[in-house]
Amino acid sequence: MTHTPWIKTCIAVLATCTVASALAKGEFATPDEATAMVKKGVAFIKANGKDKGWAEISNKAGVFTDRDLYLVVYGLDGMVHAHGANEKMIGRNLIELKDVDGKAFVKERVELGRAKPNFWQDYKFTNPVSKKVEPKQMYCERLEETVVCGGVYKN
Repeated sequence: MTHTPWIKTCIAVLATCTVASALAKGEFATPDEATAMVKKGVAFIKANGKDKGWAEISNKAGVFTDRDLYLVVYGLDGMVHAHGANEKMIGRNLIELKDVDGKAFVKERVELGRAKPNFWQDYKFTNPVSKKVEPKQMYCERLEETVVCGGVYKN
């Protein structure tokens, strides 16, 4: 008695499930995924402390990086405490940073962070996947004297 047809059926089902899972997730992150990731990041920082939280957010291979979605943490003074796409930004004050259209998006972000517990912000930024400057929509939540943010590129 041979099990070959049964094995082929199992392999076909597994392949179908894998493809369906990949298609369901999509190539790019969605606004709902960004919101969920920020909430997860805030909860992680609250549970594990700033040092461990910021280190995990800055880990490109960590749980807070998914396709073109990553988290950043800014102090309300414009200082970068964590950055999931570019560790060279950590420790730099970017309050004066402007996008390609001249929008002082970091300044706007910290002002919004002071005024609101959570918000969406639009600006343009380099997509780490495509390496192109693209319109971006960032969801942020205030956490003490910081804002934890994650965004999606509008390709």
